[in-house]
Amino acid sequence: MSADTFAALATPAGESALAVIRINGSAVPALSAALTGRSQPLPARRAVHSRLFDQSGRVVDDCVFLFYASPASPTGGDVLEITCHGNPLIVRRILDDLLARGVRDAEPGEFTRTAFLNGRLDLSQAEAVMDLIRARSDRALEAARRQLRGDLGARVNHLCDRLLGVIAHLEAYIDFPEEDLPGEDDTGPARDLAELTREFDQLIATQKFRDILHEGVKTVILGRPNAGKSSLLNALAGEERALVSEEPGTTRDFVETPVMAGPYRLRLTDTAGLRGEASGVELLGIRKSLEQADRADLILIVMDASLPPPELPASLLPLLDPSRTLVVENKADLPRFPALDTFLPGLPRLRVSARSGEGLDTLRQALVRLVETGLEVPGEEAVLVSSRHADALRETKENVALALAKLRASEPSELVAADLRAALAALGRILGKVDNERMLDKLFATFCIGK
Repeated sequence: MSADTFAALATPAGESALAVIRINGSAVPALSAALTGRSQPLPARRAVHSRLFDQSGRVVDDCVFLFYASPASPTGGDVLEITCHGNPLIVRRILDDLLARGVRDAEPGEFTRTAFLNGRLDLSQAEAVMDLIRARSDRALEAARRQLRGDLGARVNHLCDRLLGVIAHLEAYIDFPEEDLPGEDDTGPARDLAELTREFDQLIATQKFRDILHEGVKTVILGRPNAGKSSLLNALAGEERALVSEEPGTTRDFVETPVMAGPYRLRLTDTAGLRGEASGVELLGIRKSLEQADRADLILIVMDASLPPPELPASLLPLLDPSRTLVVENKADLPRFPALDTFLPGLPRLRVSARSGEGLDTLRQALVRLVETGLEVPGEEAVLVSSRHADALRETKENVALALAKLRASEPSELVAADLRAALAALGRILGKVDNERMLDKLFATFCIGK
């Protein structure tokens, strides 16, 4: 058996109706025949129902086999996918039999890395595989799907082509100084580089929203003790995640739980109640609450609408920007205290009852609007970049800025072109056009086995 043939379980471990085992390598055609007891390899791209035989000729399971011939396969190599029953004992017997035949265990991310090395995916698409698996909201799922489809790669390739055009223009005068070329004009290249810089900035700016999509929108609930903060978190989460008590100061540390609001995932955080007479551990909890507010994407100020408005710490007020803050008047099932509109009048507000559920759907809709207006959400067709992509774009932009400054200072074209080639190399790292073995090892090590 060829040493470059590897296999892994591609579905989650544990008991299930079905499980899928993937095998990649040059030994796959012969292996497909041996496992099914046939004299010839399986036909390509056609599902075949057959018993699976181990090396001793015993039947292991009834399976469906799907063979992909190189290069028209997910990885670019010969690939066999075996769908068997999801009993862990069956899966283990098949994998042990494959190992006995000389197939080795796949390393984390080895299938996707093989697809990248064989040119089936660029590096941004390879990263999107794991983003697609880990997406926790509709918007995160759509962003990963667009990247896997190649939208980011197409945008970066377009930027590379434009950079190459400027380099070609400059190097024509460097390499062929005696040819009958028009007089050298720097205004065109300078204009192109300035436009490219603006495009780099637009892409870099999407990193924050991309990170929010994957990590969740950090949404902090603040207010006085017994205003109903914990009850509101439980109501939005649909389960008892925070302790609810009539005793003030019950919450002394923050409790975080994920909650969906439309296509967005919120990291909803219940915090210690804010009151001036606190001391000891409760006072430390209040300080933590203010720290959470300072790092929040959205802030919910929850108040008991049946009582006079609370006094908030002076240090909190500068954080209450209308674009990311919502006043929630809780206990709408009780009579409303008069003149509540004078409390934080510049902020949007709505009434809810965490106990009865009144207004919760309206609150979710308001949270979606707050995300989309306060966090400068890119359009659904926008290309989003990760921190790795943003770092490469920043390096690209820095080198373009150096080239532009030299061009405007009428420095030699050779120096300008050298900066632009450095910019092109940095941009190429997004798609994997620059070979960096250590970077690839680190990236694919974060993948799960079987991907």
